[in-house]
Amino acid sequence: MIGRLNHVAIAVSNLAAATAVYKSTLGAEVSEPLPQPEHGVTVVFVTLPNTKVELLEPLGAGSPIAGFLERNPAGGIHHICYEVPDILAARDTLKAAGARVLGDGTPRIGAHGKPVLFLHPKDFCGTLVELEQA
Repeated sequence: MIGRLNHVAIAVSNLAAATAVYKSTLGAEVSEPLPQPEHGVTVVFVTLPNTKVELLEPLGAGSPIAGFLERNPAGGIHHICYEVPDILAARDTLKAAGARVLGDGTPRIGAHGKPVLFLHPKDFCGTLVELEQA
């Protein structure tokens, strides 16, 4: 069902500083910051030859990333994102297998302009999983 790894998301408290580490220290290609108010984050994508790293900074006090950073002040891996060919079919298959889809199960548009869903970390070895329609 799952396809390629789309990205690994890392929560950071200072997006500019984190971007500088990837750009200056590691020599990576990075995008401009992209505010995603509907998700409560600002993101920067680090482009790699085989996938991306998504740096996430809270956008507002109600951001789910703000809560993550309260529990993990140094930041860290927040979620991994896999591509699926049909997000609704994937959702239905996963729910039938007992996996919990976060929210009401309706895909939302993610930072790449494609439908996304999140799966409960307790169902996936302690890892928050994002599915993105390919």
